[in-house]
Amino acid sequence: MALPRFHVPGPWSPNGPLDLPEEAAHHALRVLRLAPGTAIEVFDGEGAALPGVLVASGKRAALEARGEVRRTPLREPRLTLVQGIASGDKMDWIVEKATELGVDVVVPLAARRSVLRLQGERREKRWRHWQRVAQAACGQCGRDVLPEILAPLAMGEWLARSAAPGLSVVCHPEAEASLLPLLRRATPEALTLWVGPEGGWDEEELALAQRHGVLPVRWGGHVLRTETAGLALAAAGSAVLGWND
Repeated sequence: MALPRFHVPGPWSPNGPLDLPEEAAHHALRVLRLAPGTAIEVFDGEGAALPGVLVASGKRAALEARGEVRRTPLREPRLTLVQGIASGDKMDWIVEKATELGVDVVVPLAARRSVLRLQGERREKRWRHWQRVAQAACGQCGRDVLPEILAPLAMGEWLARSAAPGLSVVCHPEAEASLLPLLRRATPEALTLWVGPEGGWDEEELALAQRHGVLPVRWGGHVLRTETAGLALAAAGSAVLGWND
């Protein structure tokens, strides 16, 4: 059974037990019902992880180190998912599974056909929620580096700030080019995948993306749901390019 893992942002003090944040302590003691002395691990989201045992006092919990810090080298973002904001719990699912698959950056994009509309405090609250989803997914899958979850953006905002290297493709069922042959020919250093919301991209959005060098591609012979498409393309792209670490 894998060790229970908890996100504890750095920097970590080298002396004494390492306190778990309130939410992590609640999860350890009240949800998982871990007993003091249980082997656990913490990670800082920037590549460092530390094994130890749980110590508790009332509602507070901490890690008492039992071993050395393990470090995962940081890397430049090479796999980015630009996801048209989906409704309901679908975005939670997408963020969680993208984290497990090794996506480096998730960009929630407010597309014209997005059912979910986020503004002001609601936008901020949902963004923070997706960050927590990514933290929990890292804890469960053993990933020590948190993906960057951007605050929701409009397409024009993302295109204005994006200068990602490598290949950028938009998922479209009627595209002539197929993703896998394109990847085998290009072998890009980085890959950005664009996936529309439930209703897809409208024609103006597709045209705008293409004017910025985003290539329409299809993958397979079936039309994939928004919560499936980006994950399938991320997994396939990573495998073809040898990015399975």
